[in-house]
Amino acid sequence: MRQYSADLTPPWKKPKPVPEVAAEPGLVVEEPGTGFCGAVIRCEAGTVTLEDRFGKHRVFPMEPRGFLLEGRVVTLVRPAPGGPARPTRTASGSVAVPGARARVARAGRIYVEGRHDAELVEKVWGDDLRIEGVVVEYLEGVDDLPSIVSEFAPGPDARLGVLVDHLVPGSKEWRIAQSVTSEHALVVGHPYIDIWEAVKPSSLGIDAWPRVPRGQDWKTGVCRALSWPENTGAAWQRILSGVHSYKDLEPELLGRVEELIDFVTA
Repeated sequence: MRQYSADLTPPWKKPKPVPEVAAEPGLVVEEPGTGFCGAVIRCEAGTVTLEDRFGKHRVFPMEPRGFLLEGRVVTLVRPAPGGPARPTRTASGSVAVPGARARVARAGRIYVEGRHDAELVEKVWGDDLRIEGVVVEYLEGVDDLPSIVSEFAPGPDARLGVLVDHLVPGSKEWRIAQSVTSEHALVVGHPYIDIWEAVKPSSLGIDAWPRVPRGQDWKTGVCRALSWPENTGAAWQRILSGVHSYKDLEPELLGRVEELIDFVTA
């Protein structure tokens, strides 16, 4: 007698095999049922824990065909013993994605006031911005913002985010920001006179940022008060070298930059 398989499913109805991928820490996958996308931070007892870019954790069962990797269905499996125990982090505190390629630049942009602002944002958020495809440019002063926004013409597929120094109610910067803010253009700011002040004094080995009398150039006054050479370019390099991660920056700046990244990438 002929022997028949117990599985009578026609071949064309059987699911195609999918690749098995080791759930190594730092691997970024999506759980299609919920749309949750995050990096693997640990595997245990048949589950995997993911962390999204906001630091939120979710635990999912490691079921066959249970995840998407770069848009393809995969089955996550436990990594071989001896793999890395914990994911590395970017300077901004996000989970690092080893070997990730920079995304093609979005039409949307983030503008900051000056070169120092751009260099600081690049040092702390550069890895995140490249993965998201966000380009940062600088204004060389907020006075040109209305004409830049008009020329940029923000829209649903080209959002514009702007970071402004010393954005306090009633100031010149605040009035300009109010005039250009719209559904597709977001202007946020920190309360500091200059981006220098957004760096924690403790990261530079000083007790506090000095108070500079009105009418005096603030950066020059800072150099004098701290007995630094009156060379603002050299002073900035000294400040920037003291910044290693988000922990070296004040929360008032951290929150605003994260807000702009979320706005432009929404």
